[in-house]
Amino acid sequence: MRVLADTPVWSAAFRRPGESDGALRRELEWLIGHGAVAIIGPIRQELLSGIKPAEQFERVRKALRSFPDIVLRVEDHEKAAHFFNVCRSRGVQGSMTDFLICAVAVRCGLEIYTTDGDFPLYRRHLPIALYADAKP
Repeated sequence: MRVLADTPVWSAAFRRPGESDGALRRELEWLIGHGAVAIIGPIRQELLSGIKPAEQFERVRKALRSFPDIVLRVEDHEKAAHFFNVCRSRGVQGSMTDFLICAVAVRCGLEIYTTDGDFPLYRRHLPIALYADAKP
């Protein structure tokens, strides 16, 4: 089993010790230790965007370099657009990045590790699998 870790999970892992989300950090560390974590470029970009202190940006950038991006394909973007249309037609809104995560996860057979409450809504209409240990 491999997971595509979403932005909120990575963010919890990079917060200072003592802050909330320690369980998410420990679970992500366990998954990393077992070689079970994947990332895509848009998640990397979301994580790095908005980090003001240069030293913190560098620390996070260097840590993320240990995880090569899953290479995105044209069909990932097409499938993401299809997923967007399916969900929208059923009254479920989401971001382009969320649907790209869904598309890549489906193509690569990955579970999505997230605390984002939108993903259970997507799962009602899309063939995605969510990592069971993700708890908001």
